[in-house]
Amino acid sequence: MSQPTFSSPTPAPGSRAIAANALRRAGLIDQDAKMRDIEKPGRKGVTAKQSTRARAHPHKPRAIDSVMGKDHHGALKSGGTRGRRGAISLNGPPVSEKVIEAWKEWVGRRWNAEAKFLNLERMDEDDFLKRHRLVSPTSPNASGKEAQVIFKIASKLKPEVETISLAHNGLTSGRIMSSLAHYLPKLANLSLEGNSFGGWKEVDYISGKRGRLSNLRELVLVGNPMRELEYKNNRGQQYKSEIARRFPSLEILDGEPVARVGFDAPSTSASTSSRPHTMPTSFMWNVEPAFVAGVDGSIVSNFFVRYFPLFDNQREGIHVSKEFPNQRKLEWAPWLSGGLGGSRNLGRITGGLQRLTQSLHLGSEQAVKAMADLPATKHDISSSSEKFSVDAFPVVQGERTNLLVTVHGQFSELPSEGIRSFDRSFVLAIAPEGSRAKQSGWDVVILSDQLVVRAYSSHEAWRPGPMRVQAGDLLPSPGLLQALSPLPEPQRSLMQDLVLRTRLNLQFAEDCLKTNDWNLERALANYEQVKANLPGDAYLPQDAFLP
Repeated sequence: MSQPTFSSPTPAPGSRAIAANALRRAGLIDQDAKMRDIEKPGRKGVTAKQSTRARAHPHKPRAIDSVMGKDHHGALKSGGTRGRRGAISLNGPPVSEKVIEAWKEWVGRRWNAEAKFLNLERMDEDDFLKRHRLVSPTSPNASGKEAQVIFKIASKLKPEVETISLAHNGLTSGRIMSSLAHYLPKLANLSLEGNSFGGWKEVDYISGKRGRLSNLRELVLVGNPMRELEYKNNRGQQYKSEIARRFPSLEILDGEPVARVGFDAPSTSASTSSRPHTMPTSFMWNVEPAFVAGVDGSIVSNFFVRYFPLFDNQREGIHVSKEFPNQRKLEWAPWLSGGLGGSRNLGRITGGLQRLTQSLHLGSEQAVKAMADLPATKHDISSSSEKFSVDAFPVVQGERTNLLVTVHGQFSELPSEGIRSFDRSFVLAIAPEGSRAKQSGWDVVILSDQLVVRAYSSHEAWRPGPMRVQAGDLLPSPGLLQALSPLPEPQRSLMQDLVLRTRLNLQFAEDCLKTNDWNLERALANYEQVKANLPGDAYLPQDAFLP
């Protein structure tokens, strides 16, 4: 923010310090900033030509004037005496502090501490600003500094501001947001709804390298010409992709989840270790419980409760059995040759194009007919829900948002009563009002159904918690996980990894990591050097790990 200057050749003793301290206490200049008289006659480095240029436009409004409550001619708006150009009056009442306090009061009126929300909507219509003769940041007479004052005051609010709405301000330029990232770098949610941004350059004020809101989670641009034009020209997906590219942290755009594609980072090849017991025993990420986001969970559960019995009851001879001895009765031939054509595993089908197309069925009627020809099954989803893992979340397909549901589980094959595992992926859409599905009590309709049948594997594979790298590798018990839980990340993960590789108790593991600056590889190498001298009680008992 520009600093006030003095033009008086003989200011009162200590006047500069009084004015500077007032602004510092208000937070509008930095603590180490000094007030300088740039127009003082005879000042070294200031020529007469420079001084003349500074006074060439005596009535041109300056940035500091509007912020400090002055009119376009430099007169104080509170009715004080007219001051000299380039000066702040020190003879009258402390007008500057009153104006600053007015700004603070206004921000406080707009602040919802419980929601961590600052409402900056429709500022030009605000009665408080008009009553106190403060220039709105969105006014044509604004200097551009008013927004900086507001954002700086907002940066002092407690708790920290998470959400700001600049909606319905008629903004045509994003310049008002140029200092937003400087004062509120942790801002998570921003609404720019109902403004008049016409191009991408306006968004660049908060997405560029200098002013990027790197922690932005949600952005609303509905009602801006730049967005509406993209949708009008059938470029809605390109608009979403461009916004997602500019804001890597964004999760929600215009009220809809941001669809992203993730790629696993390539791992470097590892040489054979001479210390097999120090190799990782669990993956970096734990198995998490079922993930259902962006949709009411009851829609997903109701769909499965109704769909699987319907799928099963189309077959004959339904029986319930969970006896594993019947696994020997299972045969793959009905699956490979059934379904009016059999398997669609194109990596295994031989015999030319005819065999490839034989199992391809087009249209819903043909697909249902093919499914009816598959072996009979029984999904015990109601009484054995722990044997099924479900994930569900919205996906954008063209201009529509549908629901992707994946389920991993098991079923009994009839009449053999053997058990198989399966993976199934559905793409669902909300059933339209008046449709046959809606009239039959279904909330959704199936757009796509992909079924993968495989040999039985235990549902323990998706039990929440750490994942074993190989069978027999150590996994922490619930008690050990609880003991590690008070540690912050990444120390907790490093401790868990070291404990699983060495069986060291928590005290020895922490000492080992601290000694090696929390570098896991160095800690492991250090352990190998000293393990022969460690006492027996340096290690955890067997019950600290899962069987």
